[in-house]
This record gives sequence, C-alpha cells and structure tokens, in this order.
Amino acid sequence: MAYVPGVALLAALVAGCSAGSGAGDSGADSKPGSPTVTAAPPGKYRTLPQSCRAVPRATLKDLLPGAEDLPEEQQEKLYEGTPAVTYDNDRKVGCRWKSEAPDASRNLSIDFERVVSYDPAVSDDDRAREVFAKQQDTALPQMAGQSGGTPSGSSSTGSSTTPTTGTDGAGSPDDLLPRLLDGLGDAAFLDDALTRAGSTAQHRTVSVVFRTSNVIVTVRYTEQPARVTEVPDSKELQEKAQALARNLSETLSE
Repeated sequence: MAYVPGVALLAALVAGCSAGSGAGDSGADSKPGSPTVTAAPPGKYRTLPQSCRAVPRATLKDLLPGAEDLPEEQQEKLYEGTPAVTYDNDRKVGCRWKSEAPDASRNLSIDFERVVSYDPAVSDDDRAREVFAKQQDTALPQMAGQSGGTPSGSSSTGSSTTPTTGTDGAGSPDDLLPRLLDGLGDAAFLDDALTRAGSTAQHRTVSVVFRTSNVIVTVRYTEQPARVTEVPDSKELQEKAQALARNLSETLSE
C-alpha cells in the first residue's frame, strides 16, 4: 500500500518540472517590444562603365584639338586614352587624355566612383551624399552646407582663383565663378582654377563633379596656352566640361 503513493508523488514531481521548463522556454522565445532592424536599400549602380570608352570620338576631337594632325597610329593611341590605376574596377575607374597643339596643350580626365556603404543602417545613396558633400565643401568652402541652388556671386576663397576670360585679364562675370550646378545628376558643382607655375604660361583647370544615386563622376579639363601672356578662356572650358558631364550623366541613366 505504501508503494502506490510513492509512485504518484514521483509522477507529480516530473509533471511539475516539465510544466516549469515549458513556461521558461516560452518566455525566452518571445521578446515583445524588440525593434526590427531593416537593412538600408542598396545603391542603383552595381557596376561602372568602361571609362576610356565613355567619351564619344567626336567629343574627344573637339576637346583635344591638334590630335587630327598626328599620324593615324598616334591619333588612335591618343583617343584610346590611358586608364587610371585603381585597385578595384567595380568601385573606381578613370581615364586620361592629352593633346599638344601649336597654340596650347590640353588635358582631359574623367573618374567614376561607386560608393558603397558597409553600414546596414546607411544606404549607399546616403553614403555617396556624404562623400560628395565633403568634396563640394573642399572645392567650394564658401558654399559649405549648401546642396543646390543658383550660381553664387561670391568669389572663391579656396584653392581656386577667380576665373578670368580672354587674354586681357579682365574679371569674369559672376556666372563663371565656381558654383553649384542645377539640372545635372542629383547634385553637382563646378570649380575653376587659374594657376601659374613659375615663369611658365598660366593653365586653367575646370572641374565638374556630379552625383547620381551612389556614383560620383568627376570631369577635369585643363588648357595651357603656348604663350606666357595668354589666359585660357574660362567660358569655353566651362561650357565644354559641362557638356561632357551632362553627356556622361545621360549615359549612366540609360
């Protein structure tokens, strides 16, 4: 008779332990109020174009006068361009061209950078926006913090010098000053630097930088006249650099 109550007591203890264990598991699995982390969306662009093939031959002929006077083999080599040295062609590519003419030498370069965010909470586009903003603030410090708008009439206080047009050294109109650009990618700016190195002729470099989604594109166009007294035409260089930048923007959008 004493055996039966003992068995009943043992069964009750086992049942109690099982019930307690189940309740504990249920509490550990359910975590009400825990935030759900959603990864930021990737950028629009996963690859970059072939930079040395990105500029049409007709455009190269216009930007690099004097090349047509070269022997055919040298022309082809010049128009092929020189690829920029990069360590990851999926992240950054570029190309360089240079021409020599009796009146001036000209250099053209284009660079594509695909920005990738390694922070799951920050999208590629947002990271590209930060990178572009730093480049803009460095080139145009007087416009730090601005993200768009019409050209400003203030002169540059950074590395760029106030542009001049023609050969008489007269001051340029306000619309040729370094400035933000409208209607080019998601954001864009133009820088114009006139530099003299020692006793050599002055050379002018116009840079157009724009961002579209998670890709940043830089166009640099430089001219150095053969005569020390000549000043490269700011208006002409800016127009040609902007035209090429818009062409590249359209190509990326296709």
